[in-house]
Amino acid sequence: MMTLIPVVIVIMAIVVFSLLSFVVKIAREYERGVIFRLGRLLRAKGPGVILLIPIVDRMIKMDLRVVTLDVPRQEMMTKDNVPVTVDAVVYFRVVNPEDAVVKVANFSRATYLVAQTTLRSVLGQHELDELLIQRDRINHQLQLILDETTEPWGIKVTLVAVRDVILPDTMKRAMARQAETERERRAKVINAEGESQAAGRLVEAATKMATQPVALQLRFLQALTEIATEHNSTVIFPVPIDLLTLFLKKATDDHER
Repeated sequence: MMTLIPVVIVIMAIVVFSLLSFVVKIAREYERGVIFRLGRLLRAKGPGVILLIPIVDRMIKMDLRVVTLDVPRQEMMTKDNVPVTVDAVVYFRVVNPEDAVVKVANFSRATYLVAQTTLRSVLGQHELDELLIQRDRINHQLQLILDETTEPWGIKVTLVAVRDVILPDTMKRAMARQAETERERRAKVINAEGESQAAGRLVEAATKMATQPVALQLRFLQALTEIATEHNSTVIFPVPIDLLTLFLKKATDDHER
């Protein structure tokens, strides 16, 4: 009889702990417990200790933290009929655990499928240049559409980011040729603008020299000085008669005197 007492105590302890495991539940700060009583939704409880009625109550824990969802690469056609391969990442969290349990069977998979189809639909409405340049605007558009779709499920989509836009090799080569052609065009335009400005300056200088012949003579003398300084050789340079007119006139006046 004495040997049965410890066995009974152990059995009772096991029964008590088993009942407590059904009666007492603990939800962390980022968790909520959705309570069903006899199959009917009661409410969401937590965080902290949650007391349940055995057999009558059933609890489903919901995580309220942000979840990262990868949308795998998929091929699609842009608005200008360019085939591209695109992948994205979606950040969402549960804001209403009751709706996330009652209104959708698997909120994570449902959000994944909606993100996949929305990505194809939205990107197909944009041209290739928009996908490459206006990435932020497209991400915001995707986030608004997904958030509106998942709101009845108690899901909040906080961010959608298109990560990679992979182009075919032929398109990459075509874009490289286009960029090279554009650089050559800009270089020719800059060169033409420089020549136009230089020609304008020369016209201005010629106009001033035409009104002031002395300026032309001074420029001629300056050119001679530069040649004599830079080159240690004999240079035969024609001298304009107009340059000697002043000296000849002065010599004639001296002779008459």
